[in-house]
Amino acid sequence: MVPGITLFPKEFSVEGFVLIWKTQNLWLPFLNSLFVTTVGTFFQVLLSALVGYILTKKDLPFRNLILSFVLITMMIPSELTLVSIYSLNRDLGLLNTYSGLIVNGLMSGFGIILMKNYFEAIPQSLFEAAQIDYASEFKIFFKIYLPMSIPGLVTVGFVSFVSKWNSLLIPVTIITDQNKFTLPVVLRSLIFNSTANSGTTFIAPNAIMAGIVISVLPLIIAYIIAQRFLVSGMNLGSIKG
Repeated sequence: MVPGITLFPKEFSVEGFVLIWKTQNLWLPFLNSLFVTTVGTFFQVLLSALVGYILTKKDLPFRNLILSFVLITMMIPSELTLVSIYSLNRDLGLLNTYSGLIVNGLMSGFGIILMKNYFEAIPQSLFEAAQIDYASEFKIFFKIYLPMSIPGLVTVGFVSFVSKWNSLLIPVTIITDQNKFTLPVVLRSLIFNSTANSGTTFIAPNAIMAGIVISVLPLIIAYIIAQRFLVSGMNLGSIKG
């Protein structure tokens, strides 16, 4: 191996990708991350939209207090809650489970506020017309508000996907079963030469870099899909309210 850093490789090779994928069974943490992130993102978008829709109701009891509480949760660093999170997950039997990885962080203050602001930008006349036609709240929510809020939903979904895919603190805190490790946990072990590199096993730096590239690919794909909605979703969700 030649020391130093080169901007472009002298010859193309996928040896590093094959090595890291096979020798470290990277496919398992990759699938774990994909499953947890996809399911968690779906429910986070749904719950953020539901709560955001409820908070648009001016006659909601304690509405301002609830909004204040949501904002306060966004100011608390996640590191300060790790001990409480571990204790709560232990008491609920969520340690070393996929459910624990999905449920933790399922509610997002950012998503709730953004969706609330987005829904408030929808003309009230549409809601009143639907009420005249005896449409239920759920029907109004699913048939009118959600279809008209696609940019906001995609924005919340993208932010949630990136956050859950890159999540390290929660998996490290509640997961000790290696079969349920997510991709960031495994890559961290490889980078810092922990048990994954102990003994006679040696993982070349180019293979570790290949693993990092593999972990970035889903984020690139997600951005390509969501990019045309992100600007409008962020702008409207942030200035309205």
